[in-house]
Amino acid sequence: MSTAISAQHWAFGIYFIVGISICLAMIGIAALLGGRAFGRAKGKPFESGVDSVGSARLRFSAKFYLVAMFFVIFDVEALYLFAWSVSVRENGWIGFIEASIFIVLLLVGLIYLWRIGALDWAPVKKLDNTQGGHRH
Repeated sequence: MSTAISAQHWAFGIYFIVGISICLAMIGIAALLGGRAFGRAKGKPFESGVDSVGSARLRFSAKFYLVAMFFVIFDVEALYLFAWSVSVRENGWIGFIEASIFIVLLLVGLIYLWRIGALDWAPVKKLDNTQGGHRH
């Protein structure tokens, strides 16, 4: 019993050492064989053939983050529904009812987000207080 456990530890230790050695070898070979050209354009940021303009510190609207969160939420929903669909015969009617409740709760959440305007991307138009005329 003790021999089997120590053999597992040795195997893990050897695996760990070999993994670290391979990583260090790749970094070392890249440092030895890599290019050594230096110049003014070498340190300049370059993205898809276009020189960068302006600062990288841009402010994004919070709606971008909301869409990312909605995507993650509904993507996880799809993941759970896929797992449910694979085991639908084993779960029977109780599994069907549970999945239906899950879908209804997510639909309620989507309707709530839609009602509060979280899915509206168009800018809100300001109302004209002058009723169509200009103030002088």
